[in-house]
Amino acid sequence: MPPERFVHCFGDIAEHAAWVAQAAAEARPFASRDAMIAAFAAAVRDAGPERQLHLLRSHPDLAGKAARAGTITADSRREQSGAGLDSLDAEEFTRFTTLNERYRRTFGFPFILAVKSATKQQILAAFESRLGNSPEAERATALSQVLRIIRFRLEERVLP
Repeated sequence: MPPERFVHCFGDIAEHAAWVAQAAAEARPFASRDAMIAAFAAAVRDAGPERQLHLLRSHPDLAGKAARAGTITADSRREQSGAGLDSLDAEEFTRFTTLNERYRRTFGFPFILAVKSATKQQILAAFESRLGNSPEAERATALSQVLRIIRFRLEERVLP
C-alpha cells in the first residue's frame, strides 16, 4: 500500500491527527498487526510535547456538546454510544458537562479515556479520580489513554 493510501485508510485512527499515520507509515512493512500498533504508538511517543498536546486537545469531550450535536468522528460516536454516553438523562449530562469544564480548566485539554467496555459509572469515577493528578501525571495518563484508543481502533480495522 503506498504511503498516501495508508494515510487515507488510517489517518483518522488518532483523532484529527493524520500525522500519526504518516509517521507510522515510515515503519512499513509491518510484520504483524501488533507491529503496526507499535508504530502508531512510537509516532505518538516520539512526537514533541507541543505536538502531543495538540493531539490531546483534538479529542472531543466525553458526552460533550459536539457529541450531542453529532459532530464528532464516527469512531468517537460509536465508542461513546457503546458506553451509554449518548443516552444520558439531564442530571447525568450536567454532571459530565461540569466535570469536562473542571478538567479542561485544570489540565488544558479534554478528559480522555478509552471508553470501550466502560460504563458511565466507571467513566465518572475515573474523572473524579484523575482530577487529583498532577499536570505531569495527568498528561502521561491522557497520552496512555490515546494509545489505548489507537490500539482498539486498529484492532477493529486490521485482522491479526
